[in-house]
Amino acid sequence: MSLLASPAPSPTPSLSELPSLGEVSTQIASVCSNDTVLCATLAGWFDNAAWAPLVASLITVLLILVFGIVIRNIVLRLITRVVARTAVSGPLSGRWRKGSQAEGIDTLLRERRRQRAETMGSVLKHIATIVIIGTTLLTVLDRLTIPIAPLLTSVGILGVAIGFGAQELVKDFIAGMFMLLEDQYGVGDVIDTGAAIGTVEAVTLRVTRLRDSDGRVWYIRNGTITRVGNESQGWSRAYMDVPVSYTSDITTVRVLLEHVAEEIWADVEFRETMLVEQPKVYGVEQLSDSTLVFRLSAKTLPAQQAQVARELRLRVKSALDAADIAMVPTA
Repeated sequence: MSLLASPAPSPTPSLSELPSLGEVSTQIASVCSNDTVLCATLAGWFDNAAWAPLVASLITVLLILVFGIVIRNIVLRLITRVVARTAVSGPLSGRWRKGSQAEGIDTLLRERRRQRAETMGSVLKHIATIVIIGTTLLTVLDRLTIPIAPLLTSVGILGVAIGFGAQELVKDFIAGMFMLLEDQYGVGDVIDTGAAIGTVEAVTLRVTRLRDSDGRVWYIRNGTITRVGNESQGWSRAYMDVPVSYTSDITTVRVLLEHVAEEIWADVEFRETMLVEQPKVYGVEQLSDSTLVFRLSAKTLPAQQAQVARELRLRVKSALDAADIAMVPTA
């Protein structure tokens, strides 16, 4: 006989110790009896038979699922209608002037507003789906007497862990949502984000994709953008400084530049496609012992200031040469 006693085997639960179908039915019946609005009413339709609470609870679960799906579809349709109405707006550039370019700009602005509205609508639809379906499933689990407290606790702990691990991602998403809501920039805009300057090619809730003048593509996380300079929103301004000799006649130079401004405004191609209003001559911008600097400024349509400025330089140079007035380098 061995001196060491063998350890007693761990008890294995038998089938008799597991909850029986009758016990589960009893739990469901107790839940059904507490629901005097729907489940108990359905059970009464079956003359309160022994199986009535179970059948009534199953019908209640089915109705909850159907109700959740219906509510989700209604909310998604409401979001779609709000997005469609938000995307429609009246002409904006027509308040400046009439013309084919104004209509083209209005079309671009509407398309930009439509893209922004659809992006926000997609985000709202995802959030609505998660909230409604999640609430529906938790209600069904509670109806089936499945304890949801441990599940909620686990989800809460998991959410805290994910929140700590994905702080930058959440920051990018929140910044992207506010950027879209405030319409800070959109596809096709020329912006300065500090880290890069270029044309926006794509905007998502997480990143913004830019292409600079060298063709280099930049991917910038929305959460890292602290300031944005948009050169394509509303209108832009082109200007050029004209340095002439100190001995030049101020009136003659000013009249010459005003003539250039009237000439480019009279050009149908520029007036209809690039300019918002007639260019202005602001007079002497700088004065030194050897140079007079005149400034010529023009308000242009978005992202057209560079082309207008180039045309102004050509016309001013030709006008000065014709008047035998030399431009001098500035210090």
